[in-house]
Amino acid sequence: MKLNEYEIKHAAAVRRLAPECVVLLKRDGTFPLDAPGKLALYGSGARRTVKGGTGSGEVNSRYSVTVEEGLEKAGFEITTKPWLNAWDETVKTARKAFVAKIRARARKKHIPAPLEGMGAVMPEPEYGFSFLGEGDTAVYVLSRISGEGSDRNPIKGDILLSDSERRDILKMNESYPRFLLVLNVGGPVDLSPVKDVKNILLLSQLGAETGNVLADLLLGKSYPSGKLATTWAAWEDYSRIGEFGDADETRYREGVYVGYRYFDSMGRKPLFPFGFGLGYTDFETKITDADERSVSVTVKNTGYFSGKETVQLFAAVPSVSLDQSPRKLLAFAKTRELLPGEEEKLTVPFDLRDAASYDEKTACYVLEKGDYTILAGDIPAVTLRLDETAVLRKVRSALGKPDFTDWKPERPVTLPAADKVIRIFAADFAAETVQYGAEAQIDPIIEELTNEELACLNTGRFDSRGVITGMIGNASSTVAGAAGETACVHGFPPLVMADGPAGLRISREYYEDEKGVHALGDTMPESVMELLSPMERKVMALMTRRKKPSGEVKEQYCTAIPIGSAIAQSWNTDLAEELGGIVGAEMERFGVHLWLAPALNIHRDIRCGRNFEYYSEDPLISGKMAAAITRGVQKHPGRGTTIKHFAANNQEYNRIGSNSQVSERAMREIYLRGFEICVKESQPHALMTSYNLLNGVHTSERRDLITDILRAEWGYEGIVMTDWVIGGMKQIRNPRHRNALSDRVAAAGGDLFMPGSKGDWKNLMCALKKGTLSRRQLEENATRVCRMAKKLTEAEHA
Repeated sequence: MKLNEYEIKHAAAVRRLAPECVVLLKRDGTFPLDAPGKLALYGSGARRTVKGGTGSGEVNSRYSVTVEEGLEKAGFEITTKPWLNAWDETVKTARKAFVAKIRARARKKHIPAPLEGMGAVMPEPEYGFSFLGEGDTAVYVLSRISGEGSDRNPIKGDILLSDSERRDILKMNESYPRFLLVLNVGGPVDLSPVKDVKNILLLSQLGAETGNVLADLLLGKSYPSGKLATTWAAWEDYSRIGEFGDADETRYREGVYVGYRYFDSMGRKPLFPFGFGLGYTDFETKITDADERSVSVTVKNTGYFSGKETVQLFAAVPSVSLDQSPRKLLAFAKTRELLPGEEEKLTVPFDLRDAASYDEKTACYVLEKGDYTILAGDIPAVTLRLDETAVLRKVRSALGKPDFTDWKPERPVTLPAADKVIRIFAADFAAETVQYGAEAQIDPIIEELTNEELACLNTGRFDSRGVITGMIGNASSTVAGAAGETACVHGFPPLVMADGPAGLRISREYYEDEKGVHALGDTMPESVMELLSPMERKVMALMTRRKKPSGEVKEQYCTAIPIGSAIAQSWNTDLAEELGGIVGAEMERFGVHLWLAPALNIHRDIRCGRNFEYYSEDPLISGKMAAAITRGVQKHPGRGTTIKHFAANNQEYNRIGSNSQVSERAMREIYLRGFEICVKESQPHALMTSYNLLNGVHTSERRDLITDILRAEWGYEGIVMTDWVIGGMKQIRNPRHRNALSDRVAAAGGDLFMPGSKGDWKNLMCALKKGTLSRRQLEENATRVCRMAKKLTEAEHA
């Protein structure tokens, strides 16, 4: 296997950065190891290591290093080959039966098998073979996979441990002098049956270098320094207040009490709380100073290994007319590498406005009168005593109303005040005013276009037959395997888009001829292709018009970076920015303008099948990480991110027609907040709306969401596109809610209806004729698209 120079460089960067994404949950001091030797290796992820989830986030990297391969390269002798071989056969048999069941269900429902089985999770099968292997050291790699299109389930082999896993993990913990449970997962697993295991490492899914990263960690060549960005608890301890998984209506009854906010408010102790993480070493953190803008600390490495420590600031907010959780994440910072005995002084800045709440009655963001205690971890640093309620921003009520009132705790939990108290004054907080309804400037060239041309610019590119091509990975004439592109009208260059978010997903190989580029091999994700019958594969080959290459076969292998939830666990925005830079460099190399990532929906429920793509249960760290990734990508000329899925997209089941019922307060404080931070800190070039409805209206059709909140309140300057809306995409028969419509999306201020078809174009033309859609609105949308196309294409050629 011969790698290109950029592949070598990017892989080395991922291997260097990834240990910061790894969280050590438990330790007894027996790791790291002094040297490689005999090692008993077990578990579903030992040989079948998961580099990332399934669906649009699958990355076509040239290789992926398994744990087994990484350990053997590092010099370990694996003594459990028979066990691993037996596991392989067990999985193959189980997988064959699992796929057959999906195909049978699809036939019964009269829908394609890939639609029925997209992202479907096969529970890890039970097994009964012996586990004994030579050596004093054993590693059990527990893996889970999930993906786009399906959600996880609280059953054995998925969220719960299988009986076989629980049995063997406990036995190995007793039998081997050194035992490590490694979690090769994208989201929480209920570890309560094995909570007493001596060493537990959340490796996560770190891209193509996952196996090498674990080998480095075991040998002490690197060290884990991550912290949890999502609460890990026993399954029965998670909130059941809100709904999840209904095909038609999902009520977010829990309001703002998501993740640690719920656990804190209930006084319920999880297995491993939000923000928790150990290292090979120990740290002592002392508060040295604090005021109304920052907290200063000294962090000292008091252990025997090198490491990095994260300082997390929380705000305890007073509850006056608005109920509050005990604390909200306010800021964070990470030290440099500290050698044993070394210390670093950190000053962590914060903005108290980030602790603001939204008052639905007055349609204002406010800091209510009272005491705001700033905590460094769980230690009070300073209490800021606000004399009167401060109004920070007056906005319009928006987003509709759910059919319920948000839950709130019966007995609010309050945290102690700090010894140091500083008086602050509402008069010092300037109230922001929002200008709604500002008329967008139309490009003179756009004014000259016909209605037909304007309609083309408001939809994605479709071929001469009027057929969509974006779902089958052959949607661009210049980049093989691209997800879609904009129409080329009146000389405006098209914008080429590729999927993400754990790297760039385009075809591995392609060739060029006079008609453009043509992908070689399967263009759809592997998880989808396996669900096709032989006949369906033949039809797919015809649809993508694959044929024998008539020219030179070229390569475009991309780097698989850590998944979003792992990146958040680094608590390091510089790391996120560097990973974004890797993607930006590969976009530049292969001619992609817009990366359909990062995704920053909230980890509302651990069952969401796509949580691995998303960062956290907390909006602040989500927004900060997405902004950093965006800066890394957009440092490269002509490249941009597409933040998604805007908004309240928190389940995969019937995501196209599910109605998320959410209060305006919960939307603004939890589900929109991360997007707001990302927009204000990095101005991503594009944003993608979600499939779901929000309080009865598709998010892509909500003018109050797109034009009022996103553009007027936040000052967003980029383009807005839909997710890939295709008429036949239905997971259930006779759904209550229809799909989004191109004319209503355009009227809301959505610039691009993707991936685009002749039918979508006709909808726009009919709406213009009826007068339900104005030409002026199409001109505004088209101006934004064309200006972005000109900006990015001119930058790439500068």
